[in-house]
Amino acid sequence: MKQILVLGAGLSAKRLVDYLLKNAGQHKWFITLADINKALAEKKINNNPHGKAIGLDVKNDKAIAELIHGKEVVVSLLPAIFHDAVAVECLKQGVNMATASYVSPAMQALDAEVKAKGLVFLNELGVDPGIDHMSAMQLIDKISEKGGKLTSFYSFTGGLIAPESDTNPWHYKFTWNPRNVVLAGQGVSQFIKNGRYKYIPYHKLFDRILEREVPGFGKFEIYPNRDSLKYRKIYKLDDIQSMYRGTMRRPGFAKAWNVFVQLGCTDDSYTLEGSETMTYKDFINTFLRYELQKSVEDKLVEYLGLEPDGEVIQKLRWLGIFEDKVIGLPHATPAQILQKILIEKWSLNPQDKDMIVMQHEFGYELNDKKYQVTSSMAFIGKDTVDTAMAFTVGTPLAIAVKLLLTGKIKDKGVLIPTQPEFYNPILQELKEYGLIFVEEEVEL
Repeated sequence: MKQILVLGAGLSAKRLVDYLLKNAGQHKWFITLADINKALAEKKINNNPHGKAIGLDVKNDKAIAELIHGKEVVVSLLPAIFHDAVAVECLKQGVNMATASYVSPAMQALDAEVKAKGLVFLNELGVDPGIDHMSAMQLIDKISEKGGKLTSFYSFTGGLIAPESDTNPWHYKFTWNPRNVVLAGQGVSQFIKNGRYKYIPYHKLFDRILEREVPGFGKFEIYPNRDSLKYRKIYKLDDIQSMYRGTMRRPGFAKAWNVFVQLGCTDDSYTLEGSETMTYKDFINTFLRYELQKSVEDKLVEYLGLEPDGEVIQKLRWLGIFEDKVIGLPHATPAQILQKILIEKWSLNPQDKDMIVMQHEFGYELNDKKYQVTSSMAFIGKDTVDTAMAFTVGTPLAIAVKLLLTGKIKDKGVLIPTQPEFYNPILQELKEYGLIFVEEEVEL
């Protein structure tokens, strides 16, 4: 019997664990799910005879080492900061590993040793990164095989609220880690456009948006991700003239979010004095001029040149940032305070459904003609537990683990799913769950 260890029983674990348990009888697997919250892990195992739940403190290196012993593969759903330590222990004990997270420099540095031991360390097998890699590479290889020369590649992904659950003026709710949403985009975004390198600093990021439409789901706006250039090597497109990756939101989001960026509300580098007694209105006023004769709202409107009753100010009023409600967070950073305000308004209601939306655009030349291919996908979750986010992170990772354990993956080393041995079977199986990319091609 092949032993599988899953570390972490958080939001993304449900789909992965369900899939592994469903296939355990046929393939003779036994799944151990470990989490600091043993009750949470037990709930996900749900008394299945092919699995068990245990409590685990991830900072206990000895306990993790003992759990890894004798396993065929370790699936880490822990926060990314813990993957490298798990990888080192897996390498030491000769155990395969799989994660949904980006390959860290420390993980990549293990590649030669992983290959030497005949092991596989799978990474970037969630939605973004993951499904984006697979769906993009499938089309890139398809275009290349027929002789086309790729000239541009644009790729966008968004974790959003489903249309039927879109009930607020921001057209957004938290469907993943709120802290990551608040801190998203910080740093310098870089991409290439018609052979010219472009760099956008954080304070200008939400001024520079693209607009796109996904068939059946309407219009979206896109702001650029931090580093699009590294994907040229990943996708073997070193000579491509345009490459851009971005995050999708509904129209109007970026302009309103930019208010918080311009004020400094997303800064996580210092704490505010007296934050526990500060009100929401005080918080905003902290970043504005000292003028007692004007309201905080009026000062904000004047400072950023907003329309007094426009769409942006209406979004801000709805959040309650001009209210006298006490924050109650001691020694808090601006980003932490903003996160608290947003959680109160952007959390999912019990009946809500989330949505993952993704779109790729490829430009290519063939026989002196120019073409554009657009590939779009939207996937809606079932409820606040069986979410689209949980499905698209957990399911492709689970399928990859199955491919590994059934001998379908021939490569060794630290891998990401850009090869046909990954993307063909995983995307085909995802279709059976309703995750389907719709392609459109036009001659330019």
